[in-house]
Amino acid sequence: MIPLSVLDLVPVRRGDTPGDALRNTLDLARHAEDWGFQRYWMAEHHNMTGIASAATSVVIGYVAAGTRTIRVGSGGIMLPNHSPLVIAEQFGTLESLYPGRIDLGLGRAPGTDQVTMRAMRRDPRSAERFPEDVMELQALFGPVKQGQAIRAVPGAGLEVPLWILGSSLFGAQVAAHFGLPYAFASHFAPDALMQAIDVYREHFRPSAQSQRPHAMVGVNVVIADTDDEARRLFTSLQQRFTDMMRNARGQLPPPIDDIEQYWTPAEKAQVMRMLTCSFVGSRDTVKRELDGFIEETGADELMVSGAIFDHDARLRSYELLGEIAHL
Repeated sequence: MIPLSVLDLVPVRRGDTPGDALRNTLDLARHAEDWGFQRYWMAEHHNMTGIASAATSVVIGYVAAGTRTIRVGSGGIMLPNHSPLVIAEQFGTLESLYPGRIDLGLGRAPGTDQVTMRAMRRDPRSAERFPEDVMELQALFGPVKQGQAIRAVPGAGLEVPLWILGSSLFGAQVAAHFGLPYAFASHFAPDALMQAIDVYREHFRPSAQSQRPHAMVGVNVVIADTDDEARRLFTSLQQRFTDMMRNARGQLPPPIDDIEQYWTPAEKAQVMRMLTCSFVGSRDTVKRELDGFIEETGADELMVSGAIFDHDARLRSYELLGEIAHL
């Protein structure tokens, strides 16, 4: 099995507080480290009551401080929301505190809606500068050059590894051009997965960071002792995606017995298209399906999201996934 990593959106369960979600995140990260996962990433989202990772660099520091060896990072930082200098300083600080353990995944989406973008003072045109911002960030993490007026302190010379995130061909092209590892967000936007991976590999240019392409693929995984139990746990994520379509984002709901009573046929078709890259069932069922998916995509690594309401069931799902990795 290829390396497996965790994408934790720090879900706030219905009835919980963001503090509860953050404490559950640290608990899962500690277990994931023991179960042999490669890295543990969190993502930048804003103005969402069901996600507690808005201050992503702060959460990364919290998780890194509470673990020992697992790589911790962003999946991702939405770079157009920030100046490259500020991100270089933040992740330079993290790398200084936890050397050799920090990843910086970069996306160009806002991570929120249009109204919140305005509240963040974000220029909608800033996404157009994404490649230039990536280049600036690379320079800030590189060695200080003679006469360089602006430097990241900490950050300069630390060479924090960058990843490019995306769900379209644009991100694949940027990652290939800069010779950086690429993470595709197929856990919610799978349509261009195969085409994006092909474009990335075909146009990849070796760099100081990466001599060969490395494609990480996002998937949803829910594992339980039986297929039926796993399918019931999965209804929390199905409800969440249905609510997103209804423009009714909220906290992660508990599972329900009959998802067919929750959504319309049209909603079901759209949600399940978005959740195409989801693997739900017992350990044996998921292993068989994941093996086929890895063979089909040629993925070098899987980034696994598992939005499960019950924390113990979420731990159990990742534990069983860790067992799959060693079968």
